[in-house]
Amino acid sequence: MTAQYFAPVASPQHPRSAFVDRHIGPAPDETARMLAAIGYSGAEALIDDAVPAAIRTARPLNLPPALSESAALDRLRELASRNTVLTSMIGLGYHGTITPGVILRNVLENPGWYTAYTPYQPEISQGRLEALLNFQTVVSDLTGLPIANASMLDEGTAAAEAMALAHRVSRRASRHAAAGAFLVDADALPQTIEVVRTRAVPLGIEVVTADLSGGLPEGDFFGVLVQYPGASGAVRDLEPVTARAHERGAQVVVAADLLALTLLRPPGEWGADIVVGSAQRFGVPYGFGGPHAGYMAVREGIQRQLPGRLVGVSVDADGAPAYRLALQTREQHIRREKATSNICTAQVLPAVMAAMYAVYHGPEGLAAIAQRVHRHAQALAAGLRRAPDVEIVHDRFFDTVLARVPGRAAGIVRRARDLGINLRPGDADHVAIACDETTTEDHLTAVWSAFGLDGPVPAEAEGDGFGALRRESPYLTHPVFHAHRSETAMLRYLRRLGDKDIALDRSMIPLGSCTMKLNATAEMEPITWPEFADIHPFAPLDQARGYLELIGELEDRLAEITGYAKVSVQPNAGSQGELAGLLAIRGYHASRGEEHRTVCLIPSSAHGTNAASAVMAGMRVVVVACDDGGNIDLDDLHAKIAEHGARLAAIMVTYPSTHGVFEETITQVCEAVHEAGGQVYVDGANLNALVGLARPGEFGSDVSHLNLHKTFCIPHGGGGPGVGPIGVREHLAPFLPTHPLRPEAGPGETAGNGVGPVSAAPWGSAGILPISWAYIAMMGPDGLRAATEGAIIAANYVAARLAPHYPILYTGRNGLVAHECIADLRKITKETGITAEDVAKRLIDYGFHAPTLSFPVAGTLMIEPTESEDLAELDRFCDAMIEIRREIQRVGDGGYDRDDNPLKNAPHTAECLVTEEWKHPYSREEAAYPLPSLRDGKYWPPVRRIDQAHGDRNLVCSCPPPEVFED
Repeated sequence: MTAQYFAPVASPQHPRSAFVDRHIGPAPDETARMLAAIGYSGAEALIDDAVPAAIRTARPLNLPPALSESAALDRLRELASRNTVLTSMIGLGYHGTITPGVILRNVLENPGWYTAYTPYQPEISQGRLEALLNFQTVVSDLTGLPIANASMLDEGTAAAEAMALAHRVSRRASRHAAAGAFLVDADALPQTIEVVRTRAVPLGIEVVTADLSGGLPEGDFFGVLVQYPGASGAVRDLEPVTARAHERGAQVVVAADLLALTLLRPPGEWGADIVVGSAQRFGVPYGFGGPHAGYMAVREGIQRQLPGRLVGVSVDADGAPAYRLALQTREQHIRREKATSNICTAQVLPAVMAAMYAVYHGPEGLAAIAQRVHRHAQALAAGLRRAPDVEIVHDRFFDTVLARVPGRAAGIVRRARDLGINLRPGDADHVAIACDETTTEDHLTAVWSAFGLDGPVPAEAEGDGFGALRRESPYLTHPVFHAHRSETAMLRYLRRLGDKDIALDRSMIPLGSCTMKLNATAEMEPITWPEFADIHPFAPLDQARGYLELIGELEDRLAEITGYAKVSVQPNAGSQGELAGLLAIRGYHASRGEEHRTVCLIPSSAHGTNAASAVMAGMRVVVVACDDGGNIDLDDLHAKIAEHGARLAAIMVTYPSTHGVFEETITQVCEAVHEAGGQVYVDGANLNALVGLARPGEFGSDVSHLNLHKTFCIPHGGGGPGVGPIGVREHLAPFLPTHPLRPEAGPGETAGNGVGPVSAAPWGSAGILPISWAYIAMMGPDGLRAATEGAIIAANYVAARLAPHYPILYTGRNGLVAHECIADLRKITKETGITAEDVAKRLIDYGFHAPTLSFPVAGTLMIEPTESEDLAELDRFCDAMIEIRREIQRVGDGGYDRDDNPLKNAPHTAECLVTEEWKHPYSREEAAYPLPSLRDGKYWPPVRRIDQAHGDRNLVCSCPPPEVFED
């Protein structure tokens, strides 16, 4: 039975007042017109014809009825009130920070920033690309290394990526398999050590932990990881360790605190090859663990192996400087199983916040914050030295003081908590206290009291005690870090950058396989509440009762939606979810004595991340062919199973397929793999076409990751944050991710061999989970199903309108598509010379972000309209595509020159249109206003088409001098 929301017609007596009616764009009468255009009188008939009966669920979603926006917010306030916000002086890579209001309101709370997509179309992404280039410059300057990327997922995964990078570098240098182990300093953050171990096991890398304060131990090592300052707070001279490591042929990875590097000599100056860490304390709240932007910087010579995304400077068609993603061949959609990493989701929005924090404060402001933090730590230590039976362990520290208190640690921590302060117990004899930007003298007084010291604040120690480790080199010298001191200037800078971009607040983003739909304000509002934003991830759990209840409810509801037994929200990206799911499969086989099962079958139509994840999980990728209809070739599947059956670990299938169809044979695929002893992984990227209609856990899948930044409304944020939780059937539940500091985050007593953590924080990016909780709560069971139906209806409507003009490459049963459709331009290109990229760039002149370009098939555009766009916007997009087809026809007919036409020259900037000499054989009006509607609210791209090859040949990945932008 179809959802009730398509039945009534909006009227004064039946206003569109429920949340679901505002989330789903088309009104009931518009939906009826869309269905008629497809050839159906009702949604139920279309769904029956589009979705195979074999996968349809027999039971409706067993979820609470939909809440109104106000009721959902009231419930979230109730959950938030169960969290207790104390002052956390715990440290361990997470610190209190103050988000400048101008950044909070105009970045984190601004849909122009949080609804933008990854900047694969750079011409309409110049604002966020400049912000990311600022981030790269901050990291490069502070670490003392020449090249930094545009963010990583968190510090732990950045360190794991650095280990893999060091392994590749060593292997290439020796021209054979890298010898030795990866050596990790015992004073590294404990969660980082365990994430590194998790990633090392499937790669066959041995991880050795040792106290490096006395130098390197004996043995062969291809890489060494040190923490600066250490987890204990110690600031050590690591240059001798680095020199000895290099003498032994090892790469040196330094996990460094960016704020500390404003005062401490940067690792790049004493020989570090790779520096990683977190930008959290640059204005990004705790959020119970995330999201926080990790970072990575590398020395000269290995930048082309740097994982993740890299923003570079190139030129546009007029020779003007322009930003774009550099070295994109490293992206997984191109390299697939040869990819060097799987950072398909970065942390762009937190990286933008951190970059703007540095822009706002400038080098002097950052140094002042760091000096204040350090002075508080010095004062704290000076006071504790006067307390009875207290020994300060380290003479040199930045922000964290480690006190030895034989047998008294637990009591001190308890007394501090009673005074409103969370401290970190090391063991029965040690307590660590971390100062940060929010620390006050009152906090120090409370800590002294917990240690049994009462009295006036002691005088601060003279000097910083850093000696030869004191930073002398300048940083953040670029004008951008000196020009925006006032809030007025900062506000206008953010507005100027935002105006350069296309995000969902400007128009639909019809990206296939990316589900760019409404991220409602009511869903976003709670993430900035202090009760959610200001909880340290390692605070005592009785202070996070509301968080734990929210996470438990969300996990249970996701399990109900997907048909799985258990869900873990720890993976903080879809890529991490893929890895976690495959590690669960790997652990399951190992528990049965079948470690030899290492082959992962992946259809040729799959997301490129799948193959990269399989390699990272220690599996060997075997590709299964697809037939002419885009479906898995069953004959080839059976042949591959016959060849590899005894070694078969899993198959990874995206469903509906990346080709945008519901494959009829999915249940047969699952049965064949299960009969051979393998497991079935269904990539949940396209779950937006299944919710309420089918459950992967019921039609044969064993594990899936879910993209909460797609189906469940966490916004993409320009390329992150994302959340990629995994759902598993009962037999895989013991192999869900664990965490060294929070056993409660893992599978508990049912844990098998345990795969370890895949993210640094116990519950991943917990700070944004209220978004998806609110979406599910406000949609309710009927609304969730209605959204799925709406997405399928919209995709088929777009396909029906475009089919007379562009061939639709793949269709399923009855000529229908799932939630997306692929427009095939290959024949058009052969006849006219106009490519899919030309169409993508011309759409910018029409005010649209392009659909997904040349994926999964080269020379095509993959379009996903989602359920959130109303009929007027769908028609506006279709009208643009149809008008572009007419322009293409003029090229084919000779009306436009094949090389000098509006498509080849797109996009057109305002500047290029007002030049004195217009040399093109088409008019300025044809270039700028191909449709009359564009005269109202025209989007003007800031640059013309960008020369990608020039940027790769001339790699510039930090802020260029202003002179570059002069005429």
